[in-house]
Amino acid sequence: MKIKLGYLSIILILTLFLVTSCQPQPKVEAKPLPPPAAPAENTAQISSGMVNYGNGFNGYFVKPTQQGTYPAVVMMHEWWGLNQNIKDMADNLAKEGYMVLAVDLYGGKVTSDSTEAAKYVGEVNDNPDKAIRNMKDAVSFLKNREEYSGSIASIGWCFGGGMSMKLSLNQKLDATVIYYGNLVTDEQRLKSITWPVLGVFGEKDTTIPVDSVHLFQQSLDDLGIQNEIYIYPGVGHAFANPSNPGHDAEKTADAWMKTVDFLDRNLK
Repeated sequence: MKIKLGYLSIILILTLFLVTSCQPQPKVEAKPLPPPAAPAENTAQISSGMVNYGNGFNGYFVKPTQQGTYPAVVMMHEWWGLNQNIKDMADNLAKEGYMVLAVDLYGGKVTSDSTEAAKYVGEVNDNPDKAIRNMKDAVSFLKNREEYSGSIASIGWCFGGGMSMKLSLNQKLDATVIYYGNLVTDEQRLKSITWPVLGVFGEKDTTIPVDSVHLFQQSLDDLGIQNEIYIYPGVGHAFANPSNPGHDAEKTADAWMKTVDFLDRNLK
């Protein structure tokens, strides 16, 4: 059976087809990818507070609350003094399973003014024996704790990095960590170190030039002292300090991960 379509019928069909095909289609929006998961916060329980040790010295002591024995770390502050940033670093390290004593080399003075900081550093340098005695007494304090597992290290940033170096030349340790601190490159002095050394530095540091870092590493190598030296590109002095305009959060996190790993391998 043939179906005849009149002219008007054809026009009607074409009109319906055009109207239908030109209707706006529903928009399908792409769902955004979920953000990458943030690193899990370390929620280990710790206890902390100021303590007295040695002959009238004070420091910030923190340790895990869980019963057990732990390796120990003597921590040295930057030239700003024993401020909250250093206490936070001590807390972070304690959460990794360490007893930490952050020493106070300024006798309670803390500053955010560079002129005052330079003055306090000068006072320490005028009486270096007192500073060394302070740090050695901190070592004794930690070693005499019932929680002490039998291994101990030093760590410091900037001015404190140099003090970590000084303690290592005057006290037997099991590991040394130096963040962009003044270095000793004389092999006669360095040969008293018989344990691993970790060094963290910035490529653009004008205070601790890269050439001196290379010389330091060469001296350690010549003496057969195990060492891990990291020079981070594109950053300068104190890049790991959050209050520093040149702070680099990504490189700081990487350096901290390397620090904890280094201590775990050599103290635990």
